[in-house]
Amino acid sequence: MRVISGSARRLPLKTPEGMDTRPTQDRIKETLFNMLQSDIPGCRFLDLFAGSGAIGIEALSRGASEAVFMENNPKAAAVIRDNLHSTRLEENARVLQGDLFSLLPAEACRSEVYDIIFMDPPYRHDYEKKVLELLQDSSLADSYTLIIVEASLDTPFDYLEDLGYDLVREKKYKTNKHVFIRKRS
Repeated sequence: MRVISGSARRLPLKTPEGMDTRPTQDRIKETLFNMLQSDIPGCRFLDLFAGSGAIGIEALSRGASEAVFMENNPKAAAVIRDNLHSTRLEENARVLQGDLFSLLPAEACRSEVYDIIFMDPPYRHDYEKKVLELLQDSSLADSYTLIIVEASLDTPFDYLEDLGYDLVREKKYKTNKHVFIRKRS
C-alpha cells in the first residue's frame, strides 16, 4: 500500500498486522480521490475507523489543511502515527485513539465543522448508522459537509431520509461501495 498522489506520492504505508483492519485497495482509493480532487485542497478531513490512516494521509498529501484520525485499536493508532511520520505529514494531523462513540462528542466540543468526513467501519455492525445518528445534531458536520461511507455492497442506507440526510452519490465496486451523503439543509 502506498500514497497515490501529492506531496507524499509513492511513499509506502504500513498496515496493522492481523485481520482487524481492512485497508482500502489502492485502485479504489485512487478512484475515490479522483472524484474528490476539487474538494480536497484546503479542506478539514475527518477519518473515522482510520485503520492504517491511508485515506486521511492521502487527503493530506493532496493538500488538505488538516486531518484528524479516530481509531479504537491502539496498534492501528500507532501505525497511523508511524505512517504520518514517514510521509512527513504529521504537522497537520491529530490521531485520537479510543472509542469513536466517545471521541466524536468530545471532538464536537473542541472542533469546528469538517469539510469531509470519511468512515470505513467494520462491515455488518451498523456502525455507519450509529455514527450518522451522532452526527445528526453534531457541530462537526453541516449541510456542506460531505460524508463518505465505505460499506459492503449489501449494506442498506434506506434510513438516510429519516435521519435528515440526502444520498448524493453511490459508487459501487466489486465487493464494496462508497456512499456520499450530506445533511439536508
